[in-house]
Amino acid sequence: MPTPRINMRKLKDALRLKLVGQQSHQKISSALGIAKGSVTKYCALAATAGLDWPTIDAMSEADLERRMFGDSNARTFARPDYARMHQELRRKGVTLMLLWQEYSAQVGCEHSADSPLKALRYSQFSENYRQFAKRLKRSMRQSHRAGEKMFIDYAGPTIALIEHGVEVGRANIFVATLGASGYSFCLATKRQTAADWLHGTACALTFFGGVPQLIIPDNPRALVTQANRYEPLLTDSVLDFARHYGCSVLPARAYHPQDKAKVELSVLLVERWILACLRHQRFVTVADVNDAIAPLLTRLNNKLFQKLPGSRASAFAQLDAPAMSPLPAQPWEWASFKTVRVHIDSHIEFECHRYSVPHALVGLALELRITAAAVEVLHRGERVASHMRCAHKGGYTTVVEHLPLAHQAHAQWTPERLISWGERIGVACAKVVAKMLERQRHPEHAYRACLGLLSLSKRYGEARLEAACTIALSLGTSKYTHIRDMLANGRDQVQATPAEWTSPGHAHVRGPSYYQ
Repeated sequence: MPTPRINMRKLKDALRLKLVGQQSHQKISSALGIAKGSVTKYCALAATAGLDWPTIDAMSEADLERRMFGDSNARTFARPDYARMHQELRRKGVTLMLLWQEYSAQVGCEHSADSPLKALRYSQFSENYRQFAKRLKRSMRQSHRAGEKMFIDYAGPTIALIEHGVEVGRANIFVATLGASGYSFCLATKRQTAADWLHGTACALTFFGGVPQLIIPDNPRALVTQANRYEPLLTDSVLDFARHYGCSVLPARAYHPQDKAKVELSVLLVERWILACLRHQRFVTVADVNDAIAPLLTRLNNKLFQKLPGSRASAFAQLDAPAMSPLPAQPWEWASFKTVRVHIDSHIEFECHRYSVPHALVGLALELRITAAAVEVLHRGERVASHMRCAHKGGYTTVVEHLPLAHQAHAQWTPERLISWGERIGVACAKVVAKMLERQRHPEHAYRACLGLLSLSKRYGEARLEAACTIALSLGTSKYTHIRDMLANGRDQVQATPAEWTSPGHAHVRGPSYYQ
C-alpha cells in the first residue's frame, strides 16, 4: 500500500522541528496533532532521500512530495494506464473494478522476481483514477456509453452563398457528434426547418453507419411543439423519424447547454477547424459548401487527442461503431401529417384531390401521412389505404374495393368499357351502345340504358340481340325500349326488309321513299 499522505505544510513543519529544533517525535506529534508513527516514518523518508533542512526549506510542497514519495512509489507499484482505462469505461458493462482486476492480473504476469513491482490496491487505484478524470476538464463530466447517444445542433456562424457578386442566401451548418467517441459530422443546409433538421440527422446516421439509442437535440421549435423538462412534446414528423430508425429523440433541458456539452464542443471545433478554413472561399450553392467541408471533416476526426490516446476516428471504430444498431433497409423519407374526415362517398380530400378509403370508415377522423410520392391513410396507427400522390385538383383516385358492393359496379362503368361489352355481342350492338352514349349530354346518363340493353342478351341470347340491333340501326333508332319490344314481339326473327313493311294497295300509307 502506498505511504499515506498528510498535509504537506504539516510535513514541512514536522521536518523543521526535527532537523532544526531537534525535538523528539512525541513532542512533534503533540504539537502538530499527528501520529507519532507518522512522524517517525516521514523523518526516515527524508533521511533516505538525503534531504537536509536548507534543501527542504527551498523546495515547494509539490517538489517535496515528489522527492519523498514519488520515486519510492514508482519503484514499488506499477503505474496503470489511466488514459486507456478512461476510454474503456465508456464501453457497456465495463466497470472500474473490472479494469482493476485486469490491471492486477497483468502486473502479476509481466513482472518477475528480478523486478518485483506490485499492483495498487483497489482503493488507491480508484482514487488515482478519479484524480486523473478531474484533470481532464474543469467542469461537470458526463459519462457516455458506447453507441448510446448522438447529439445534434446547428452552428451559430453561416456561410454566404454568392452568385454574380450578389448574396443569394446563407448556408446553415448542421453538426452531429457521438457521445462516447466524439466522432463528428457536419452538413450545410439551406435553412433550419424541420425537414432540414431531420435530413441532416438522417445523413449523420448514414455517415456513422449505424443508429444510437438516443438522439438529443436542443429545443428548436421546428422539432419540439412544447418544451418541457420532464415530458417534451415532439412533432409527428420527429416521432415518425424515430419509429423509422428504431431509436428515441429526447430534447435536452431548455437553457441547460451542459446537457449537450459534447455537441457544443464539436460545434466549436467545426467553427475553428472547418468554417475558419473556408472563410476566404466563395460558394454558389449548398452542394459546393458540402464538397469543401468533406476533406476538412476527415482531418478533424483524424486529429489526435491532446490528453487521450488516439483520435475521434479511432475511438469511434473501437467504441461507438460496434455498439450501434444497424441502419434500416429502406431510406428515410420526409413525411408530414394531417387529420382529415372521410366524406360520405368514401373519399378523403387533400390539396383539392380526393382519395378513397374503405367505406366502413365513412364519417371518422383519420390521419394522413404525406410524402413526396405517396399519401398514406392511417386509422389508430394502422395503414388502411395508400395512394400515389396526385396533383390534379378536383380529381379522384379510387380503389374500387374501397366502395360498397352496390357502388363498385357503378364505379366500373365507363363509355369505353360499355362499348367493349357490346363488341363481344356484335358490331351492331356496339354501334347502338355508342349511339346511346352520344345521344346524352353526359355519358353517365346513358349508363343504365346501355346496361339494360346488354342484359337483354341473358334473356333472348346474343344472336337475337344482335339481329334486333341491326333492325334498329336500319330504322334509325337506338332506344332501349324499341329494341326490347322487337325482341318481345319476335320481330328480329322475321326475315324482311323495311320496304316490305308498307302496303302499296293503300294510298294513305307512305312508302320508304317519302323519308329519303
